[in-house]
Amino acid sequence: MNFTESEMFGAALIGFDMIDGPFLKWKKEFSKINNSVNLNDFAMNFYLAFRGGNNSVKKPRAILYDEFYIVAFPRDLELCCLFMKPQNVDNNINQLNKIASRIITEMESNDEDDEEKTTVDSDEDTIEEIIRIIPNLLSGTQMTTPELRRYFKLSNSQIWKVMSDLENSKIIKRAAKKGRSILWTAI
Repeated sequence: MNFTESEMFGAALIGFDMIDGPFLKWKKEFSKINNSVNLNDFAMNFYLAFRGGNNSVKKPRAILYDEFYIVAFPRDLELCCLFMKPQNVDNNINQLNKIASRIITEMESNDEDDEEKTTVDSDEDTIEEIIRIIPNLLSGTQMTTPELRRYFKLSNSQIWKVMSDLENSKIIKRAAKKGRSILWTAI
């Protein structure tokens, strides 16, 4: 990372009190920058952003905002924050935005393709046939709702309507739970 001291416009040390929590111990401004941050108001936010969570959680080393970025260095319970002016970051952010937009578009089209493959609404005649087949299929065995849904290529709401109707008619019953899924069996 190439950086010059002229990029730094301020520094602050955020301490931590066991009763009051994070507080601003001291701050120093090296140069005035428009819309600079009020460190007294943001001491808690910065401290929690860089030090929050337990030790197993990955913590950031720097956070980039539109007008500035912060690099933080922990020391015991304290946190030293260096406030920097981002230089030549706009071009990189614009490039990353294009990549993110392309990935989002690609993933949404994949989701739509998957939905089209798995969620084909069945017509009324097909559902009546499924209602007739399910008790025979569940005779002497147990199956979960997701298994039945995939087996008959029904949407989630369709399979639950079918199973609810069969349960209310006392043709099938809930046998047990497997994780979050219900196991069904014929009566």
